[in-house]
This record gives sequence, structure tokens and C-alpha cells, in this order.
Amino acid sequence: MGIWYATREDIKSALDIMETARNDSQVDRALENSSRSVEGLTHRRFYPELATRKFDWPNSQYARAYRLWLEANELISATTVVSGGVTLTDYFLRRADDRDEPPYTYVELDLSTNAAFSSGSTHQRSLSILGLYGYKNDTTPAGAVAEAVDSSETAIDVSDSALVGVGSLLTCESERMVVTGKSQLLVTTITGSSLTAVNSDVTIGVTSGPAFHTGEIITVDAERMRVVDVVGNNLVVKRAWDGSVLATHATGASIYAPRTLTVVRASLGTTAATHADTTALVRQVYPGPVVSLTVAYALNELLQESSGYARVAGSGENAKEFTGRGIAALETDCMRAVGRQARSGAI
Repeated sequence: MGIWYATREDIKSALDIMETARNDSQVDRALENSSRSVEGLTHRRFYPELATRKFDWPNSQYARAYRLWLEANELISATTVVSGGVTLTDYFLRRADDRDEPPYTYVELDLSTNAAFSSGSTHQRSLSILGLYGYKNDTTPAGAVAEAVDSSETAIDVSDSALVGVGSLLTCESERMVVTGKSQLLVTTITGSSLTAVNSDVTIGVTSGPAFHTGEIITVDAERMRVVDVVGNNLVVKRAWDGSVLATHATGASIYAPRTLTVVRASLGTTAATHADTTALVRQVYPGPVVSLTVAYALNELLQESSGYARVAGSGENAKEFTGRGIAALETDCMRAVGRQARSGAI
């Protein structure tokens, strides 16, 4: 799977699909398609990738010899710039609108120095840039690992399942990981009074309230519950969540949460490493219009599939697939906000 700009949970929440429903592969396929469609529309990739990429000598671009246009290879940051076998240090990362923030669209030499792009033995692929490519590298805290992790482990326990979904791109220290699945982990047991099979019985006593988080879905016996608040060492929950059946639960009953993540290690040019227990995790954050359009595309595909692609507007030769009244507006907003425009000239 590629990098998704929304999670499986985002789509299921929008469609009110129960987590227990067996349609994960269908949702995942729609997410893959919609994420690639957003990239095709905007001519951008919105995730960071550490890579070395090679370019022709700028004069072969019919451009100024001190300016290298990156085209689709936009940079967030550069580590090493090599030209004709010579490492350059006197350069600026710039963008066409001259704002001093990523994504940078060209590399320009500092004209107050003697720095120069050299073709070496040939102008072809004479420049190489090791850097972080992409749109931006915006992240938000996503809890921490809840165990010591070796460099080959692909099932990782975390401290908070509410902040991470299937499809999330996580960073742990310098390593990036893609979440491909979530499974249940035993967290603790009920330490307070037992629960009755009554919707208004919503308080669960636990050993440590701060170990849980608002928005987490916990499982006790066969009943799922959503944590709506944490008060001291008590969880306030919404009972019979996700289509599960209201039931009684005794003191000492086990409480599970989907905190074991199945991940693809060493993603996007990073290297698998060991990570100590409690090492912080951060989750990649994408521009709002990108997320909204990804969700809209995925919802449209799933709804079209459910009707056999029979949803049309008009009749006869004027009939066409009905793609949702708001999608065209979302596409326009997304292009205006984050779309990459072609250069009008090599200057």
C-alpha cells in the first residue's frame, strides 16, 4: 500500500460503518485510489521522503546557470548537494513566491561566493541532492511506544490507540512507520464495582485513569465501549458501542484496547532502529483540503460500488455518473490551497 491521506477509521466513521464489519479491504482499496487521485490532481505528494535524487546540469534546463529547478522533486530540507563530484555549501533553498518555508521549488547558488554548478564529465545527472522531499513535514503527538522495540519487530504496542489509525504515518525518533493494522492489547482490569447491563451504568474504576484516553474504544468481555471522559481513576464510557451487546461485567474483568499496531518499518527512506520503552511517537499531519478530498473520493467510490455504479444524473446521452455535489468544489479548493502549478518559463 502507498501512503494514505486519511485513515480507515476516518472513512468508517463518515459512513457509520461498524468496526466489526468485514469490509476493511474495500475501504482500504478506496483509500489507496483516492490518495493517488489527490496526488494526480494537485501534482504533489504530501508526505516526507528521505532520498537522494539526481538532476541534469542547470544549463541543460535552458535556465540560469546558478538556479536548479526541482519541478516535482520539491524539497523540505537538503542535507548534501553535490555537483560534478564537488559538495556545495553556498546555496539557498527557495520557492517561486519567495516565501521562506517548504516546499522549496528550486536551489539557487549564493552569488556572493564562488560556488558553481559543475557538469563534470557530462551534464546528465551531474547533480545529486540528499534531502527530505515532499510538501511539508508537519506532525502532531501520537503517544509513545509502550515496550522496547527492536529493529525487526512489526507488531508494536503503543500508549494511545485514539491518536493512530490504519494508514497513519508515524515517526519514532528518526524512523518512519506506516500503520497497516491494529489489534487488541490487554491494558488492565476493572477494579471498581461491577457493571450492570444498563446504559446508564457508565463508570468503570481502573488502577490508573491517565493510562486511558478520551476517544479510545475499549473492549470488556464481548462489549465495546467508547471512553468519553477520564475522571481520576474512573473511565466514563458510552456503553454498547459499535453494535456490541450491552452486558454485565464483574470486577476483575479484563479491559482491552486496540493498542498493538502492525507497521511497515523503515518507510520512506528511513532506517529501522531500536527504540526504548516510552519513546515518543508523532503522526504526520496533511493539509486540511487534502484530507477532505481524500475522504470525499473514497466515500464516493464506496457508495458507487454499493449501487453497482448505477447512480446517475440525467438520462439518455446526457446521463453521467453522479459524483457528489460537493466534490467539484472540494477539488477547486484543494487546487487553490495546495495544487502545484507548472512553471510558465525557465527563468
